Amino acid sequence: MTKRREVISIFVDNQANVLSRVVSLFGRRGFNIDSLTVSATNNPEISRITIVFTGTEQALNQIITQTEKLEVVKEIFTLEKENSVYRELLLVKIRANKMNRTALREVVDIFRGKIIDLSKESVVVEMTGAPEKIDGFMNMVSCYEIIEMCRTGITGIKRGLATPECCQEEHEIDSGDLFD
Repeated sequence: MTKRREVISIFVDNQANVLSRVVSLFGRRGFNIDSLTVSATNNPEISRITIVFTGTEQALNQIITQTEKLEVVKEIFTLEKENSVYRELLLVKIRANKMNRTALREVVDIFRGKIIDLSKESVVVEMTGAPEKIDGFMNMVSCYEIIEMCRTGITGIKRGLATPECCQEEHEIDSGDLFD
């Protein structure tokens, strides 16, 4: 069976211990998580977990079905690449001195990154973008000494107006407010 990389969004109750319940389900079923991000949504009672993992079509269906059964899960779906926007944040500390700082800065500018910290011997670069952009930047700076690096992992959202039901807000409009 062919394996592929999947990005799924899981909307859960915003409570203590929910993340560990979801992640432990993946672990118990033998799924290795490539990246994981968690954030609040526009509904303060709901959090979004974005998980990236590699598996077969059967594995994807199995883990979605089993995750849906958790009572803390409100919605779960795959974020297909063609209908979604993915982003990551990269912070990387690179050894740089007077001799190579200008060349490094040119690479950072080409990838639309920012130098957010500067010392005599190093720079810290911040970059956001699609994972392919981050990979491309890391490939270009691989000739420099990378002192330290961290990536947030993918977070994503569907394109267009489609919104998970659990995050839709009900707005009551007082008609008197419209004409005051």
